[in-house]
Amino acid sequence: MAMIQNDWLESISEEFKKPYYQQLYKFIREEYNTRVIYPPADDIFNALHLTPLSEVKVLILGQDPYHNEHQAHGLSFSVLPEQKDLPPSLQNIYKELQDDLGCYIPNNGYLEKWAKQGVLLLNTVLTVRAHQANSHQGKGWEQFTDAIIQAVNAQDRPIVYMLWGRPAQSKIPMLTNPKHLILKAPHPSPLSAYRGFFGCKHFSQANAFLEENGVMPIDWQIENL
Repeated sequence: MAMIQNDWLESISEEFKKPYYQQLYKFIREEYNTRVIYPPADDIFNALHLTPLSEVKVLILGQDPYHNEHQAHGLSFSVLPEQKDLPPSLQNIYKELQDDLGCYIPNNGYLEKWAKQGVLLLNTVLTVRAHQANSHQGKGWEQFTDAIIQAVNAQDRPIVYMLWGRPAQSKIPMLTNPKHLILKAPHPSPLSAYRGFFGCKHFSQANAFLEENGVMPIDWQIENL
């Protein structure tokens, strides 16, 4: 697990000392030593590496990393560049982006460009066994990622939350900062996208809010590779 080097450390370093995290670390280390786990261990904290706390403008909250090969790399909803079969939820995110902002649908699902602009692509659970969805739920990651969300909530500047689906929206009681905007919609998965994710216009709403508050908006277009 590559250690965090940037300004996140100040906000969450206390978590590493807590008993739950020490148990989690032990569990995760054993899992990586004995099973196939995604993402690769060095990618677990990519969302934090790529988006320093001081640069967060938008938080998109996912649940569990993708659990198939060449997909998960530490950013929620994103897959590695060589993965040409895009997960259905990501396909639906691209459809909504096209309808909302006129973005063309790219040939890849690599969302690093968003992360580098201040979009924190955070999953509530940061690891998973190959081909076993939710296999690392309830092991301690949720407590750790709640600490990350609380650190974002404490930031005294405009920030947008995109909360898709009930698990993401269960975090709303933690989001108490009046300077922040909370956007809610059903999850983009094929099971629920037609119940209000399509047409939610979260991307244009986020940019309008950032611009109104004097913050550079996000360029949401992922380019073809």
